[in-house]
Amino acid sequence: MDNDLRFAVLIDADNVSEKYIRIILEETANNGIATYKRIYGDWTSQRMAKWKGVLLDNSIIPMQQYSYTIGKNATDSAMIIDAMDILYSGNVDGFCIVSSDSDFTRLVARLRESGMQVIGMGESKTPQPFISACNQFKYLDLLLEQKIEEEAAAEAAVAARNAKTAAGKTSAAKTRTKQQKDLEKKRQKDLNRVRNTIDAILEKFSDDDGWIFSGKLGDQLSKRMPDFDVRNFGFSKFTSFIKSLGSYEYNEILDNNHQKQIYFRRRVKDADKTK
Repeated sequence: MDNDLRFAVLIDADNVSEKYIRIILEETANNGIATYKRIYGDWTSQRMAKWKGVLLDNSIIPMQQYSYTIGKNATDSAMIIDAMDILYSGNVDGFCIVSSDSDFTRLVARLRESGMQVIGMGESKTPQPFISACNQFKYLDLLLEQKIEEEAAAEAAVAARNAKTAAGKTSAAKTRTKQQKDLEKKRQKDLNRVRNTIDAILEKFSDDDGWIFSGKLGDQLSKRMPDFDVRNFGFSKFTSFIKSLGSYEYNEILDNNHQKQIYFRRRVKDADKTK
């Protein structure tokens, strides 16, 4: 479609695993068209072997960057130079920078200064300065874990129907790894951050009765938290996620076009209602 944004997808193979490739391309497609798809690394190295199997299937161009000096990341420099060349070409509307490396923070800031839409992608270990510099940031490990859980649940449901027993549900149960536990801790920490941010938004933008339109709330939340994504918490809809927090009440109103409009405000305590 002519209105789709054109993105340059630049992947730092030194800091991102090949297991995330489907998530990377799906997230890019959700926002526009991948005009450029390039991945950077030293392809003479054995540790890049796993990446080679997915490059042809997904039409990603490998950019060779030799490691001239041990301990120095030449890949970063190559990505930054290419990003600026693409910027000045005028062929894209935005960039997708895929890395968990904070060295790209200044690059992202420079791209945004030029009016580019920048989506960052990386693991939960990504430093906050890089996350904050992006318009949006996607946690690849959280999104992958959610997709695996959804697929396992779907397989379990099919197995349960075929066997007409609970065997499918039992087989779907997975041993919680340390990584999964760490991700759960991060979710809980992020939930507290989301609540605090929502309260600040309500304080600033709500009407005299404390209500705010859900669209306004979502827009302001994304501006304050580039890494906010309801899928990180197991939800697919913004309004369902806000309702699940239990701290906010909602009201549904039909506008002049008979379209449902949802508003939120902080839940009024019983003690406050009697005043």
